[in-house]
Amino acid sequence: MSKSGDYDTIGRGYALSRRPDPRIARQILDALGDASTVVNVGAGTGSYEPSHLAVTAVEPSIEMIRQRPPDAAPVVRAIAEQLPFKDHSFDAALAVLTIHHWRDLTGGLAEMRRVARQRIVILTWDIAAGASFWLTANYFPEITAFDSTRLGPIDELADALGAKVIPVPVPRDCQDGFLAAFWARPEEYLDSRRRASISGFAQIPQQAVESGVERLAHDLREGAWDGRFGELRTRESLDVGYRLLIADVTAHTSPGGS
Repeated sequence: MSKSGDYDTIGRGYALSRRPDPRIARQILDALGDASTVVNVGAGTGSYEPSHLAVTAVEPSIEMIRQRPPDAAPVVRAIAEQLPFKDHSFDAALAVLTIHHWRDLTGGLAEMRRVARQRIVILTWDIAAGASFWLTANYFPEITAFDSTRLGPIDELADALGAKVIPVPVPRDCQDGFLAAFWARPEEYLDSRRRASISGFAQIPQQAVESGVERLAHDLREGAWDGRFGELRTRESLDVGYRLLIADVTAHTSPGGS
């Protein structure tokens, strides 16, 4: 099973806060290169699907599918580990902030490789880099601990795919609402509506969420957050661990291959 069971519950209202940021969208589009046909695996509500390309979305959650806009790419209800397509059906296979939800990461990656003719593009989170982010390091370490059970080191993932790794800085005014989007706007994390569209908060104990929010609210109120991290408010972007993995499947062969 992939992420369907989670997102049929926690995905309600997801599209309200999770809109593509154009700068991140540009990096993803550049990574896709000259691909004309793309399968978007774990597509959710359709963020970051290039509108000018022939995209086929794959999403297991009915709740997420319902939130896709009328003009979104056609969607197939399926899981990453069992893509219902013939070998080499698409120029590129894309996965955006989804692989940490897959039950069988190795199986899902193998399926992406099977259906892609040219390249695989994955936007994901580097646990090691993200662990130092003030939000998870100081207020919600449970999120990093939980993600560490689902994702290994980024270098191991890159090696398995034969992929190059490109940092994706998050702009200060990021329009998306993923976990680290508000690195310079900490007050946003006090808003339960913001947290509702971030899976990390939904997948740790509620007591841990409440405790972290209380500590953050206190530190903002007393000036402690600004005392430690206030310089972030003036920065234009920050590397908080998001990474693009780009693998050329036409060039990469597994060990022992010809």
